[in-house]
Amino acid sequence: MSGSGSVSAPAPSARASAVQTAVWRLRSRGCWTDAAALLAPDNSPAAALQRTALLVERCLFTEQGWSDAEDALRAAEALAGTDEERGAAACERGQLAYAATVLGVRDRADEARSALGRAAALIAPGAPPRPLLDYRRGLISEHLADSPQAAKAAYRRAHAGATAHGDQLLLSSTWRHLAGLALREGELAEARHGFAESLRIREELGFLVGTAPALTSLAEAEPEPEVAARLRAEATRLFRLLGNVPTWLASQLT
Repeated sequence: MSGSGSVSAPAPSARASAVQTAVWRLRSRGCWTDAAALLAPDNSPAAALQRTALLVERCLFTEQGWSDAEDALRAAEALAGTDEERGAAACERGQLAYAATVLGVRDRADEARSALGRAAALIAPGAPPRPLLDYRRGLISEHLADSPQAAKAAYRRAHAGATAHGDQLLLSSTWRHLAGLALREGELAEARHGFAESLRIREELGFLVGTAPALTSLAEAEPEPEVAARLRAEATRLFRLLGNVPTWLASQLT
């Protein structure tokens, strides 16, 4: 005799884990809006911050969605109840202002610096959000202040913090930016190592939308023209597969 049994609903932790897995899969393929939508039913400060981070990342990769990111950011700022949550929201505001400035949408450099300074006052050294803050302060130093030494110090702090907290995605970014500074200084072997580590991590994580930039960076430090050409060809294939995202990579690939 066959019967229809009822399947128990997943425990809250299992449901949350399933949502996070789905969010990551969408994010890694450049579907930030869909990923953020999965978090909409959750009104917690943590979910609001994650939605904001996704939409801010979308702005940086696509140069679109600025008003959506601003709306999400204001919601996260309103929900933040602890210093760490307020600091994390300020960190996202700094990143959004940085993205608008570096992509030439609008000069918000002063806002970026102010927001990240506020975040630094609220997020304790050693706290989980601190390495990301250090990394973003490095971006400001490198790309807005043209201060490579200050950027290197910030990236190294972020790299150590990401290692301590097991944040592999952030490690892929600190490897890449430290390698970029090494390339700028003519340290080719160091640059190749850092770019290769960044690419390895992104491929292992399945962070598809961040793989083309990693391939392109490695090609810049590759002394063998044929190898560099293969790396750029693969980067171009992924770039086109994802709908020409990140947009700022187009000029490097052509």
